[in-house]
Amino acid sequence: MSNENNSRVANRRDLLRGAGLSIGAVGLAAAVALPAHAAETDAQTLEPSTGATLAALTKQLAALPRRRQFSTVPMILTDPAQWDSEALNAVLAYRSGPKQVWDNTDLAGPWLNLMRNALNVEIWAWKHPDFLVVSATHASAHLALYDQTIWDKYKLASLTGGKFPTNTLVDIPPAAKGDTSDIQNPAGPFSPAANSITVLQQRGVVFLACHNAIWELSGALLKAGVNPGGLSHEALAADLTNHLIPGAVLTPGTVGTIPELQRSGFHYTAAA
Repeated sequence: MSNENNSRVANRRDLLRGAGLSIGAVGLAAAVALPAHAAETDAQTLEPSTGATLAALTKQLAALPRRRQFSTVPMILTDPAQWDSEALNAVLAYRSGPKQVWDNTDLAGPWLNLMRNALNVEIWAWKHPDFLVVSATHASAHLALYDQTIWDKYKLASLTGGKFPTNTLVDIPPAAKGDTSDIQNPAGPFSPAANSITVLQQRGVVFLACHNAIWELSGALLKAGVNPGGLSHEALAADLTNHLIPGAVLTPGTVGTIPELQRSGFHYTAAA
């Protein structure tokens, strides 16, 4: 192999190591074929009609601000004005339930499928329409929380081992448009065919973004020379932050926010 190729391989290896990314076996959620179009928060709701408290939280979160106009951000956030504090506080204050926080780290793992399964069981088996699922997203799973602009600009597909040429996990599959009255449809909106971040958001799932994951990815990109704007570490991290997907709630750090969720009554679950 030539020195140039060796350098390219080394850069990619350093990038993955620096960002703490680990792409494992493709789970069911990643295997579902989704249409390729830009993902945006859709007006459709798939929440249970009897889940009034969950619906109220969703409406509240939609009205609360998201901070996406940073020019720079520091390594450690120290002020609530540096993250989506109002939205995060609303999640922490949710008093209905049950409430479950998923520790999601593997982009190619079954995390979306597992959260969908949890929703189906709690809503229809245990009759808890106000069941709230929160995705505490970090490590390689956090790549799914950046919009396609960032995927293209910083070549994030190269971090996925060829499994995700674009951020398909936010696309809305045709199954999501199926008859919501037929909950048993194996190709309907509550089936594996509808595994998608955007669809889960329509079901009331809240996706928490991690500042620490953003900072570490920006550092890894700098180390690998993937910095088309010639930005500083602080500015590159701000660029990533400003391009989180619609509806995501920025936290000062996922692993440090999970204990706050547990203190608020959320049941901790680690994705397989």
